[in-house]
Amino acid sequence: MSIWTRIADAISALATGEGLSAVFEKLRTPPERTVAFTIAVIALGAKMAKADGVVTRDEVIAFREVFVIPAAEEENAARVFNMARQDVAGFDTYARRIKAMYGADDAPLCDLLEGLFHIAMADGIYHPKEDAFLREVAEIFGFDERRFRSIRAQFVEDAERDPYDVLRVEPDAPLDEIRASWRKLVRETHPDQMMARGVPEEAIKLAERRMVAINRAWEQIQDTRV
Repeated sequence: MSIWTRIADAISALATGEGLSAVFEKLRTPPERTVAFTIAVIALGAKMAKADGVVTRDEVIAFREVFVIPAAEEENAARVFNMARQDVAGFDTYARRIKAMYGADDAPLCDLLEGLFHIAMADGIYHPKEDAFLREVAEIFGFDERRFRSIRAQFVEDAERDPYDVLRVEPDAPLDEIRASWRKLVRETHPDQMMARGVPEEAIKLAERRMVAINRAWEQIQDTRV
């Protein structure tokens, strides 16, 4: 059974009158988390598209880069997208349900936010409304300003870049502590780790940007400590 069929089944199983956000209450454990992750990207992506008022062809293509949608499953994917756009629930409701689903495990939330940034930047323009949208989602997920800037810098070319932000350490931290944080982040970005926390195989390619940023930050800090 494909992930898109499982998504359709999950939505169809909802009781009449329940909004799409109720899905996240029902999909808390593997392998259902993979379904929930995919629905979350579609749903929040739809809300983000509504925020800046337009869905561009580039954004559609970017979504297809994150998730390979077979022709036979396009109807199921479109159904989720349209439900999210029409749902009276705000994106903050979705974000809070998703945060509750993952609890203290913020790694998949970071994966999800990166997917949204990938879609937002597909047309080469980072709209102020997209920034406001993604910043609020990040806050609901429990990310502080420093973490948000670090993720944004992976995707927005003219964004501020601080290697210490990327590695989540203080500028005066000992090199051994910084090295330990770098290694931890590299482990978390490994494809096996990402799949274990419910990230669909197709979406793992997004981690390439994060890995580049992590290694570049470590190299920059080493250069300044010589």
